[in-house]
Amino acid sequence: MSVKSRSVVLANVAAVPSIEASSTWLYRSLVKRPLDVILVVLASPVVLPLVVLLALIVLLDGRNPFYSQQRVGREGRIFRMWKLRSMVHDADQRLDAYLAQNPEARQEWESTQKLRDDPRVTRFGRMLRASSLDELPQLWNVLTGDMSLVGPRPMMPDQQAMYPGDGYYKLRPGITGFWQTAGRNKTTFAARAWYDDRYERSLSFAGDVAILVRTVSVVLGRTGC
Repeated sequence: MSVKSRSVVLANVAAVPSIEASSTWLYRSLVKRPLDVILVVLASPVVLPLVVLLALIVLLDGRNPFYSQQRVGREGRIFRMWKLRSMVHDADQRLDAYLAQNPEARQEWESTQKLRDDPRVTRFGRMLRASSLDELPQLWNVLTGDMSLVGPRPMMPDQQAMYPGDGYYKLRPGITGFWQTAGRNKTTFAARAWYDDRYERSLSFAGDVAILVRTVSVVLGRTGC
């Protein structure tokens, strides 16, 4: 191989990371958000009637069908996230009493910020959570720009002190994401940061498609968290 040919090959190899970086920037900055909106709009003829039906079932159980809670968004901005109600009205008081009486449950809560056997969740709420149907109203959060279809799981403001990463704050939180589909129900709350940082560094269209495909498997397997 001539000196000129080797120079051309080396130049092409050196250009690969630059091309990949440009592709990542293009998707992150110009494609991801419009694609979120398009997909939500396309899904709305199916999703809206389903949400109405589920909300009516919750309402017949004597409860307000929708529940909202403050969550941390991109760059630390606080927003209100929506869900279908899956818990009893006095959820906070019931949790405090349960943790006070069950040291093992308190340890589980402090480690993962969730409970396998949560006394606050209603019978129908368990079905909603296991199928992830309680998350459907968050498509509204996607439309308003507070969330994305794929991203880090949105955390509560008082959980920030337990969270050691910074990738989360660079992105919109997601309805589903890398942590939810890769380490779901198996990691501590703090360990989420590794998943979120890795996702932020490797963000790509192909990666988001892979996460959405894995999400279908997680939902069908009824391992929602």
